[in-house]
Amino acid sequence: MNRSEGQLMSKARGPARAPENPEDVKGLVFNIQRYSIQDGPGIRTTVFLKGCPLRCLWCSNPESQNPRPEIAHRDSVCDGCGRCVEVCPLHAISLAGKTITIDRALCTNCGECVEACAPGALKMFGEEMSAAQVFREVKRDVDFFRESGGGVTVSGGEPLSQPDFVAALFNLCREDGIHTCIETCGLASAAALEKVLKYTSLVLFDIKLTDPTAHRQWTGQPNDKILRNLGIVIKKGIPVIIRVPLIPGVNDSEEELEKIAALAASLKARRVDLLPYHKFGMGKYQQLDRKYSLEALNTQPDAQVQKARQLVASFGLDCEVVG
Repeated sequence: MNRSEGQLMSKARGPARAPENPEDVKGLVFNIQRYSIQDGPGIRTTVFLKGCPLRCLWCSNPESQNPRPEIAHRDSVCDGCGRCVEVCPLHAISLAGKTITIDRALCTNCGECVEACAPGALKMFGEEMSAAQVFREVKRDVDFFRESGGGVTVSGGEPLSQPDFVAALFNLCREDGIHTCIETCGLASAAALEKVLKYTSLVLFDIKLTDPTAHRQWTGQPNDKILRNLGIVIKKGIPVIIRVPLIPGVNDSEEELEKIAALAASLKARRVDLLPYHKFGMGKYQQLDRKYSLEALNTQPDAQVQKARQLVASFGLDCEVVG
């Protein structure tokens, strides 16, 4: 997408009632990533929020799923000092050499162990921030946005799980002429979607599978509300890019890609992005004491990815490979 397209999409879409005081609207943020180039047009700052209704088996941000703060541990950084064990009020932490064990049934994620950990072997995923506070952070990059046609993207997790926060942040961005984008799995109430869309310039909308039974099998939820919300976004005329994570043996067959492409074409979507499978988030599962069940999968060869791109493009769609 070129700069002019990004600037075009940043224009206001008519009057919208401002949300409540952005200093009072709180959200649970687990990362603010600067200089992103794959989360919308231009150079962007991406705000990642906690909480997601899906449990995709390939999720590369497992720390985003839980809607509450949670502690992760990196044993490779631990120096074995034992301070975490000493300060834990519920005795939920034990240490064997430099191997940290957290009793997740006891741990309340109070964070005392994180504060006591000098080498940074313990980390808290999730910090409460106000919309105004986050805006002050992202506004530091405004020169990059204006030079490149970029802006602010809110991802997750699922941004629509915190609609008041996203609406308040995006309203501040729009008032300052900053392009706004959400990356969403689409599973949310229509009310939450409407609240955020008032202030949104572009939607990156994930579509994993078209069949509701298969969708539930691989993500934990059916896709009827997701497809309904995709239709709402497109009918409103808000630019949308459909994003398809290519998961080997799950949705990268010709049959499934044809179904996704036919859906996108029938809705007159502007573009489909294909995201090849990767394992970049696998280490975070270990830090959170979770099992990554798709470890045996490998990224598709480039020739297969390009074949998938050509298949989707044959439906008259602009199709790009991202990542």
